[in-house]
Amino acid sequence: MARYDLIAVYLMASRRNGTLYLGVTSDLMQRGLDHREGRFPGFSRQHGCTLLVWWEPHDDMPSAIAREKDLKKWRRAWKLALIETANPQWRDLYEDFLLPQHLRRHDDPWREG
Repeated sequence: MARYDLIAVYLMASRRNGTLYLGVTSDLMQRGLDHREGRFPGFSRQHGCTLLVWWEPHDDMPSAIAREKDLKKWRRAWKLALIETANPQWRDLYEDFLLPQHLRRHDDPWREG
């Protein structure tokens, strides 16, 4: 089976405007699955951060780690704006890796109100 590693900085969320978890990985597909299934103890599992709401690809780990460190200094409002710009409906972007376009949810189950 082919392996498709994807170096990325990513944001997981518990729900729209909920708790955020910022991370970096050399394998976004595997790490996204780890978060979804709560495989590892810690902040993300404790706060239910299972939705991949933003991610940014990188060519190498040093640049990804540098970007993660920069983003960790950002205010929460700036991170929310980053998500809203790229993913205004707060879709679970992990589905993009798993499902063909015609099978993805088009509604927004995380919308407030």
